[in-house]
Amino acid sequence: MATGIIHSGACGFTIHVKAVSDGSQFDSRRSKLIKLEITSDCPNYQKIANELTEVDAYKEILNKLHTGKVYEIFAKYSPHPSCPGVSGILKTVEVAAGLALPQNASISVTK
Repeated sequence: MATGIIHSGACGFTIHVKAVSDGSQFDSRRSKLIKLEITSDCPNYQKIANELTEVDAYKEILNKLHTGKVYEIFAKYSPHPSCPGVSGILKTVEVAAGLALPQNASISVTK
């Protein structure tokens, strides 16, 4: 299991992600299902959470950028393409699948 907390920035919304692996070992010939629980005070992510409840980690992480289910659903409901929520969800999926180590990531923007 992996959890992620994404603070989206100026909008003030927070996204909480819980990702649970189906327990299978890494094998690029099979799928690795990850169950997702997403909660947020963002109305767009509430819609995303209703639809994005399970993903195949291999298809999300090992395919071309913007081709997976996470991006497809994100594009459907979020009007803000630079929202860090989508990358935070993918990073949490990656860790739950055992494809990455659990390390913090951040974006700092100044002017």
